[in-house]
Amino acid sequence: MAKVFIDACHGKSTPHTPIWLNRQAGRYMPEYHQVKGDTPSLDFFKNPELAAQATLDAQRILGVDAAIMFADLLPIMEPMGLALDYLPGQGPVFANPVRNASDVEALRVAPAEEATPYISQTVQNIVSGLPADIALIGFAGAPFTLASYAIEGQGSRNYVHVKKMMYEAPALWHQLLAKLVTQVASYLKLQIASGVDAVQIFDTWIGSLSPYDFSTYVRHHLKDLIVAIKAESDVPIIYFGTGNVHLLPQVADLGIDVIAFDWRTPLRATWDALDLTAVQGNLDPIVLCADQAAIRTQTDQILKDVEGRNGHIFNLGHGIIPETPVDNVKFLVDHVHTASSR
Repeated sequence: MAKVFIDACHGKSTPHTPIWLNRQAGRYMPEYHQVKGDTPSLDFFKNPELAAQATLDAQRILGVDAAIMFADLLPIMEPMGLALDYLPGQGPVFANPVRNASDVEALRVAPAEEATPYISQTVQNIVSGLPADIALIGFAGAPFTLASYAIEGQGSRNYVHVKKMMYEAPALWHQLLAKLVTQVASYLKLQIASGVDAVQIFDTWIGSLSPYDFSTYVRHHLKDLIVAIKAESDVPIIYFGTGNVHLLPQVADLGIDVIAFDWRTPLRATWDALDLTAVQGNLDPIVLCADQAAIRTQTDQILKDVEGRNGHIFNLGHGIIPETPVDNVKFLVDHVHTASSR
């Protein structure tokens, strides 16, 4: 059965604009809290039954054209040797951040079947519960964003430790990113072998870099990751960064199938300028906290901007925030389907 999301990834004609949403399964949804209960976050991400249920619930409740595997960017780092915890009010924290040569040297790289075996069962559980016409998206963090978390040890405003390593110890920096590319490639290949239809690479913090720094310290590692995945699979690859419109010209020729835009990126103009086959985006997620008239207006503007051209996947320019009313998310999905199929 045809999957409209996959057709759009390849720039093909679809009966309506497909839509899915970053963080479509999460804290804004009562059903998510029912599934999670008192389970610690890290245990939740690593539980194939609970993670699959959260994934399937979100797709069913919202009626989106693709499900995305419920997981987090950072558990992949735990088997590499980092002590990960999710602290209330603070989020993910590494107790032993990577700061020097011995820290980088100590990081272990292992096949994903050994390092993160639960992911395969999670994917299989989701696939067995999804309707045949709904795609499943796997994902992982991009090398820069994972390195940033590992070095800073938690969220950061200025990335001081990250940039100090880049500038003062570039050989060490490249050694770290090479290890991450190997681990992430194995992780995504396992997801693909287990049944996902596409993968999204999240580069949440990449916008903190200048074009020169991206070119010098990051771009070829991202290219290595894309090449490693493409060598063994033809599933579509989506790349999503935030605050990175100034970097997209360097991203456009890396062999990525779909480039996702944050809400600050001019959708049509950037699509045209970069001559892309498919794009994803890019409603401001805070629009979903406004009333439904505002959601309709903002959504119609995006649909009008792209004029129904093939290859547009509707999404937010970042993730759904916890304060978002579920009914507003349902309204958005229904409206995109209805308005784009006229």
